Amino acid sequence: MFIISLTYKVPTSVVDQHLPAHVEFLREQYAKGSFIASGRKVPRTGGVILSNISSKQEVEKIVAQDPFNQNGVANYDIIEFIPTMTSPQLDFLKE
Repeated sequence: MFIISLTYKVPTSVVDQHLPAHVEFLREQYAKGSFIASGRKVPRTGGVILSNISSKQEVEKIVAQDPFNQNGVANYDIIEFIPTMTSPQLDFLKE
């Protein structure tokens, strides 16, 4: 599992110009089963995506397709982790 942490490198007014394309990208990845949760950071300095992809190389390929990445809107920090404890509702995340 991966946490993908996005940090904006441009003002939010520029981020908002690319937001519709980014949201469409997210929808496509949810439909493919690549992402399981996403949302904005508070304060709005970027976002976070949870991915159940098993390979960091695959995550990097997917992130390269994000319009935010392609348009220089955000930096990406990809963190791999192995869930060992979860609430009962999230047991499916344990390896």
